[in-house]
Amino acid sequence: MDDLKAKAAVPIPPVGADGEQPVHKTTDLTITEDSSENNPLEQSYEEKLRQMQRMSDPAYLHTVSMSELYETVYQSRPPVIDGLLYSGTYLFVGAPKVGKSFFMAQFAYHVSTGVPLWGYTVHKGTVLYLALEDDYRRLQERLYRMFGTDSTEHLHFAICAKQLGSGLDEQLQKFVREHPNTKLIIIDTLQKVREAGGEKFSYANDYEIVGRLKRFADNQKICLLLVHHTRKQQADDKFDMISGTNGLLGAADGAFMLQKEKRTDSTAILEVSGRDQQDQRLYLARDMERLIWQLERTETELWKPPSDPVLEAVAALVARDTSWSGTATELVTALGVDLKPNTLAMRLNVNAGRLLNEHGIQYENGRSHSGRKINLALAPAQA
Repeated sequence: MDDLKAKAAVPIPPVGADGEQPVHKTTDLTITEDSSENNPLEQSYEEKLRQMQRMSDPAYLHTVSMSELYETVYQSRPPVIDGLLYSGTYLFVGAPKVGKSFFMAQFAYHVSTGVPLWGYTVHKGTVLYLALEDDYRRLQERLYRMFGTDSTEHLHFAICAKQLGSGLDEQLQKFVREHPNTKLIIIDTLQKVREAGGEKFSYANDYEIVGRLKRFADNQKICLLLVHHTRKQQADDKFDMISGTNGLLGAADGAFMLQKEKRTDSTAILEVSGRDQQDQRLYLARDMERLIWQLERTETELWKPPSDPVLEAVAALVARDTSWSGTATELVTALGVDLKPNTLAMRLNVNAGRLLNEHGIQYENGRSHSGRKINLALAPAQA
């Protein structure tokens, strides 16, 4: 724990660039640990020695060339709810009593059961809901009213937890270790787990709090939803109404803003903004009998990338035998495409996330004793 506090005192490192994240293979990391790439570029002993010597220079600055970027396999954020919720760390913000906890229960139930939400495809997984402003009786009544007796073993609740820097890190880590299929953790509310004492409501403090949670979510490739309140002052940009400083949103991967014109209204607007997704505005209506939110309409249709014939050819190839392994030259022949082997390899490197998310195919491009090889296989859920 002393290490965690010591790390909090050093200058805050960048949380990560917008866009895609590298594939991680580490599964036992604390919230403050950094992640590593799954497919680093191979180096000879001499190259590694020179690199270590360069890194010992106080003026050393690590850089990556454009060619190195294209030669490295990265993975886009896996979706939890297609087009709506992805792995990473998000704020879910609204005024008190606007219906945030009912919304969180709805998210949690659909992810834990895999039942589609408003026509959006949901990827089933274990959910942990830290309902820190509730008790079990209230949770029981709320869930029964919303979903009846359709219960699930994959949705777990806790009504008390430790704070950041005082044991929450280890609690979340242990839960994920015990439930490796965890896809979503909801913390309701963020204020309940903020580290006691220290500087309050500074940009650096807000950024560091969400940044620590983000590193954990990124390492585990899960989604963290942090429930938070809005301030009373109005703003032209709705997300400027988030209570606290811009450091909260600056460190997060995105935010949801739930708003009503009047507290007694049965309708609401959900604004969605994120680094890796299209901004959206959803118009919702509350079912007053079950108190669940129903989608009435969206302001814009979700943009979808055009189909890629090369990815479709790869999917068809792997579907026949569930896996394929060989060189880029052999893959060009197997696919029958008019591409140079290195061009095909770079194209697949860049689109590794699409291969997994759209076609359920895991892609690796690495070097073995026999040379560089491409490995393709159906993901476990597809095999």
